[in-house]
Amino acid sequence: MAAYQKQEPENPESALADAHQRVERIGEDLEVITLHSTKRAIKSRHAQMLVIGGTIGTGLFVGTGQALAIAGPAFLFSAYVVICFLVFGIVTAIVEVGAYLPVTGMSVAYYGNRIVSPSLGFALGWLYWYTWGISVAYEITAAAVVIGYWPTTVPVAVWITVMLVVIIALNFFPVGIYAEVEFWCASIKVFTIIGLLILSVVLFFGGGPNHTRLGFWYWQDPGATNEYLVGGAGGRFCAFLYTLIYSCFSFNFSPELIIITAGEMKSPRKNLPKAALHFIWRLIMFYALGAFAIGVICRSDEPALTNGGKGAAASPWVIAIKNAGIHALDSIINAVIVTSAWSSGNSVLYMSSRSLYSLAIVGNAPKIFGYCNKHGVPVYAVVASSLLSLLAYLNVGIVSGIVFNWFVSIINTAAFISWVCCCVIYFRFKKACAAQGISDSDLPYSSVLQPWAAWVAVVAFGIFGLLNGFSVFFPNRFNASDFLTAYIGIIVFLLIYFGHRISVNRKDPWIRTPDSVDLKTGLADILTKEESDAAIEELDPPAKRDRSRWLRRICTLWGWD
Repeated sequence: MAAYQKQEPENPESALADAHQRVERIGEDLEVITLHSTKRAIKSRHAQMLVIGGTIGTGLFVGTGQALAIAGPAFLFSAYVVICFLVFGIVTAIVEVGAYLPVTGMSVAYYGNRIVSPSLGFALGWLYWYTWGISVAYEITAAAVVIGYWPTTVPVAVWITVMLVVIIALNFFPVGIYAEVEFWCASIKVFTIIGLLILSVVLFFGGGPNHTRLGFWYWQDPGATNEYLVGGAGGRFCAFLYTLIYSCFSFNFSPELIIITAGEMKSPRKNLPKAALHFIWRLIMFYALGAFAIGVICRSDEPALTNGGKGAAASPWVIAIKNAGIHALDSIINAVIVTSAWSSGNSVLYMSSRSLYSLAIVGNAPKIFGYCNKHGVPVYAVVASSLLSLLAYLNVGIVSGIVFNWFVSIINTAAFISWVCCCVIYFRFKKACAAQGISDSDLPYSSVLQPWAAWVAVVAFGIFGLLNGFSVFFPNRFNASDFLTAYIGIIVFLLIYFGHRISVNRKDPWIRTPDSVDLKTGLADILTKEESDAAIEELDPPAKRDRSRWLRRICTLWGWD
């Protein structure tokens, strides 16, 4: 790439001014008839931490407890290992697409529209909007579950209101401030997980206050695996299947968050592949090892995990710390988990508003949602997305654990649909590249795992989507609310897709031919902007060049380069 082979300019001050001017000229994107657009103010370190920290939420801290109680530690760990591989397959596939065309306001729905069909982009865009809006309500519900660990006389409605006000207010700040706040909040979550993993090793070897050496004792009593719904081998299979499907929630929308963040990322063709490359070891460290540690330090038959069968209750980490006799630490970790829920709610509201903004810029939503203020915030999109978060007030009249499971089921269904569509978009992108003479060497990023990882993922997540509510089909297990929350998402998606297809897109082909896919519009501007960013980096050397060599290597490994 010419941008990275540029020679030192003869007049640095003149070249820097020219580069800044070129960056200013290339800002207003596509068809949005607005005064302003979103700003590329998310730095590489922001993007790296937002991607992993934004998805480390209560699904990992709290939701794993319910999966542990139903399936046992061995199935919990095995399921997380399998899902780590499948999700990484989705990440590497969609990043190939995003790194090639990192336009302002980009999203998976945008690529669905541009690469596959307008109807797919339309349906995906609205799916993301309402799912991520509901996810804000889920995170606040999870926080209410966690707050219930402490005896309190404060009504749950008060806690919900406080968290909603803070989350919504922060999303009205410029994206640079939002990213900086989320960077540090996500860092707290990441370092907390690291600390908990270290604590698990200590308890494993009997280093806790009660000096009980846990080892793999809980894998023997009450056992490594449990039965679910039926007895024997069939029950163990059902337990593992349940854990596979349920554990997906902890990973939900990680690939989509990478793509949406890249829409406001500096030098996305360079930094987006970095996000993908750093993603696999974080998946293994935080999710796979985290699930393993939970199964070691917490009993699967602990009643507090499921609130007597009513749904998620206390975090398995908090229960383990309390049982180990470490005073005060359980409350500290519980407070961090509440902060984690707030931070994750922040991230999904950001994603919901940017999804609505992306819909508006391609004409699939009213133009008002494409309006941005002078700070690059799509204010009307934020307002509209915030309305869905009011579903959190369901907790006032219904047990939090039940609402928690409703939201998990609805959001899981949407994630399975999204991940299947990510694979379809990737397959069509590769066909278009082949038809138009674009080889892998012309792409900023390509993975050795593809296309095989994407084929495995599309089959697996397609099956998971159909089996999301499989337990309701067993005798005496049918429940109307559980059935609807498991499958209503598929029905809604199909109605939106076919509704658009019939009313708006009837005369167009069902799917774009490889030759007709637009792989050029906006690419010249992207390359020019990358060239300008590279020129600025050459003339304004970053502070990292002054760091010691060992510190620089740590920062690069962590993704803070």
